[in-house]
Amino acid sequence: ELRARLLRAVVGLLVVFLALMPFAAEIYAALARPLLGALPATGQLVAVDPAGGFFVPMKLAFFAAVLLAMPWLLYQAWAFIAPGLYQREKRLAMPLLVSAVALFYAGCAFAFFLVLPTVFGFLARFTPDVVAMTPDIGKYLDFVLVIFLAFGASFELPVALVILVLLGWVTPQQLRDSRGYAVVGVFVIAAIITPPDVVSQLMLAIPMCLLYEVGIIAARWLVPQKAEGDATP
Repeated sequence: ELRARLLRAVVGLLVVFLALMPFAAEIYAALARPLLGALPATGQLVAVDPAGGFFVPMKLAFFAAVLLAMPWLLYQAWAFIAPGLYQREKRLAMPLLVSAVALFYAGCAFAFFLVLPTVFGFLARFTPDVVAMTPDIGKYLDFVLVIFLAFGASFELPVALVILVLLGWVTPQQLRDSRGYAVVGVFVIAAIITPPDVVSQLMLAIPMCLLYEVGIIAARWLVPQKAEGDATP
């Protein structure tokens, strides 16, 4: 069963990747828009590596395939695990799984449409006029992928809080009481995983603080009120 599920997951991923390969250049051009919009009219990306113009778009196509095939990959994992779960566990696991995927997509979309244009605009504004901004396509892709991963993972905060409450490690009341420490921790994490500018730090920290509140509300809704005070710290 495990071998069959892994094979189906890999085949599905390869199908999506092969479908995206002919459009690798267009996908990279779309990904570069937030940076190109902040550069001067003559600004452009460069390929330092002679083969970078081919391999970097292929790398992006693969990561795009993983992102698009994520529901299929998670479904295969779910189909393997679900037979061993109780009915109540299935009812709880499925909404958490769907929410985790949706929140990861939301984090990536938030990073692409809001964070990247703002960050690149901020950086370009403070770049001296005598400096020509010609970023390397490989380094730009690595930078954007890190931003996507950081924001996608950070947007999973409500799911993580709900899981902690369901496991009995914390209660919604303890999460409310620790709100001040959580805010400080969020800003520290945002400062570590974002570029060294205040704009991107705030654009990650503020949504995470809001998502922390969403996690508390979701935990209170999912966990029976009578069991809320039974968890150990």
